[in-house]
Amino acid sequence: MDQGRSLRPGAGAWDRRALGDGQGRADRRAAQPLGALLRRAWLPVLLAIGLAAPARAIDVPSGQTVDLQEVLVEELGGETWLRFRFIAPQIAKGPGAIAYDRAAPDMEHLCAVVALPYMTEHALAGQVIVVSLADRPVEFGAADPEATQYFEAFRAQDDACIWEGL
Repeated sequence: MDQGRSLRPGAGAWDRRALGDGQGRADRRAAQPLGALLRRAWLPVLLAIGLAAPARAIDVPSGQTVDLQEVLVEELGGETWLRFRFIAPQIAKGPGAIAYDRAAPDMEHLCAVVALPYMTEHALAGQVIVVSLADRPVEFGAADPEATQYFEAFRAQDDACIWEGL
């Protein structure tokens, strides 16, 4: 498989482009905001067939609330990588920001309560699960020096997320 798929909640439009540096290609279903989908009347169809769901706030151990931005599926180094990208505004730089040491358990929690059920629901299999938190939406593969981003990688084993030190 040389292409990736984006399965973002609230998704609906196609935008195909190379990711660069041997990362394969990605199909970004639903790169457009929910409002654009509603204007096109695709949301009811997508919800009916189970390919999209409205984004929902998710509570995590640190106490912050995060939102699922998108899910990317790609082939990388002969393995299938599933990237679960979340928006976590409270990790932004500044007073009261949630630092990495407080956010790390959040990523393990998100792997267990969001990624694993999502994989089952959408019949996805992957060797590597990457959970990322960003303080703002950042296009996948794009550099944004102002953004705060945290990443952790896991492998699914026996219905649990096992941390991978990459």
